Amino acid sequence: MRLVGKGRKERICPLWPEIALLLKKLLERQPRAPDQQLFVNRYGEPLGASGVRFKLATYVKAAAETVPSLRTKHVTPHSFRHATAVHLVSAGVDVTVIRSWLGHVSLDTTNHYAKANLETKRMALEKVGVAATAAHPPSWKRDASLLAWLDTL
Repeated sequence: MRLVGKGRKERICPLWPEIALLLKKLLERQPRAPDQQLFVNRYGEPLGASGVRFKLATYVKAAAETVPSLRTKHVTPHSFRHATAVHLVSAGVDVTVIRSWLGHVSLDTTNHYAKANLETKRMALEKVGVAATAAHPPSWKRDASLLAWLDTL
């Protein structure tokens, strides 16, 4: 899908099959020419940031009737963006791919999302994996003077 975002940045993003199916159904109900915007306001203009926030708030309010805990949540378009980035990091996706996905110019901006959670750290340790049973303890464990010095720290 071709998306135009903040600062008129354009990006091409892949879609999950479920999202592609939902969009196909939307286009069956509301046909559009290939060059027309998919999401528009009541005037037929491209939906802006405030329009997206308004629609999301409307849907969150409706969903809160079924899931009351949503009433206390602060759900914004950025919540979805942030959650997606965090899930991509947790899934082991390279941060440069996430940078491209989010449309960041600088990798420093994306590194905000790359703060590894505990599960990500555990998986990283498993990938490195040290043999559980060593024939001999490591040399530093056999050096009594080193161990004594470490005890003084």
